[in-house]
Amino acid sequence: MAFESLITDARNLVTVLSFLTFIGICWWAYSARRSADFEAAANLPFADEMDTQAAEKQHG
Repeated sequence: MAFESLITDARNLVTVLSFLTFIGICWWAYSARRSADFEAAANLPFADEMDTQAAEKQHG
């Protein structure tokens, strides 16, 4: 009986941690600080080769 309770508690904990991780990733992705980086990354397919190399050097 105690083992089944432990398994249930572990499943609940993993579910809550997974949900919090998902919320954290969404918050990170949609934060205002990241919008400029994502906008630059979205335009990379349309950039020339020289512009692409310059953008890659800028991001490290």
